[in-house]
Amino acid sequence: MFIASIIAKVQSFLRYRETVRELSKLSDRELDDLGISRGNIEDIARHYSAA
Repeated sequence: MFIASIIAKVQSFLRYRETVRELSKLSDRELDDLGISRGNIEDIARHYSAA
């Protein structure tokens, strides 16, 4: 169970990093089309990775 918890946390962190990386690649125009500001990327990634 302890190992499963560690694996879940690592997977969550990897999802967070990937989400930040992919959203950061988008232009301001593309982010605006999605209703996201550049300053919200980390919050959105944190929320997504926790799901």
